[in-house]
Order: sequence, then structure tokens, then C-alpha cells
Amino acid sequence: MRHRKGGFKLQRNPSARRALLRGLTTSLILHERIETTVTKAKAVRPRVEQVITLAKRDTLHARRQAAAYLFEPKAVKKLFDTIGPRFADRQGGYTRIMRLGTRSGDGAETAILELLGAQLEKKAETKRKRRESRMNQEAEEAADSAAEPAEPAEAAPDSVAPDSEDKPKD
Repeated sequence: MRHRKGGFKLQRNPSARRALLRGLTTSLILHERIETTVTKAKAVRPRVEQVITLAKRDTLHARRQAAAYLFEPKAVKKLFDTIGPRFADRQGGYTRIMRLGTRSGDGAETAILELLGAQLEKKAETKRKRRESRMNQEAEEAADSAAEPAEPAEAAPDSVAPDSEDKPKD
């Protein structure tokens, strides 16, 4: 019987498994979205939620605990400066797992693990940039059409290269 034998082994020994989960957690904090297998996403989700809960406390002890778990100091800074305040009024459920399908190489089921709110900010930012660039292009086209004379200019006779007249034909 396997009573009280929860968790995911991920076909690794305990030290490799811990390193994998720490690395995935650090990457998710830094990039706010990672693509991995469904099983790894399910295994790392509770670790990420624990670290975000630490960030909501924002004490020196919480910072040291997060720094002991995460691999990069940049991740700790981002966690406490941006991600913790973002989820300050939320009681849990900071991540989302979206299944993508199978990987072509080995047939593993892949998924995107992302922090909530990350995709909305990125989509809104890209939408705003596209709209601004479209408006700039339209303004430039309107300015170009207004600057052009109504009648097309005739080609000047000086446009012929002077070297071509001087050279004798063979």
C-alpha cells in the first residue's frame, strides 16, 4: 500500500529532484512563464505557491528563506518587489497550467506554467505597441501623400549619365 506517499519522483534521486524543482521555480519567477512537461509543472506548482506566499510577508526572514531556495538573487528581488505585491490580496492559486499537447521528440505531454496576471500585462503591452506603430505608419503615409505634388513630375533630361554619351560605341 502506498498510503501517505504523495509527491512526484520524476525518475530522479532526491538531490537531482530538488535541484530540478528549484531551477524550475527560479525560472518561473524570472520569466513568469515556462514550458515544461505536465508532470513537472504539477510538481513545481506547490513550491512556487509557497515562495510567493513568503513574498507576501516581506520580512527579512522570508527574504532569507526565499534566497536559500531560489538560485539567483535577481529572482529574489523580482519576487519581493513585483510578484509579492501583485498577489497581496489573493489567498492562493497564483499559477495556471495550460496543456499544449505532445512533444514531437519523445511524445511527452507538455504544458505552459505561468503566473496569473503575466499574460494580461504582456498582451496589453504588445497590443499597445502594435496600435502605436500602426498609428505612426498611418500618420507618415498621410504626411507623405499631402507633401507630394498633385501632378507627377516629368523626368529631367539631365537624368542620363554623362559618361554614356562620351564613350564611343564599339
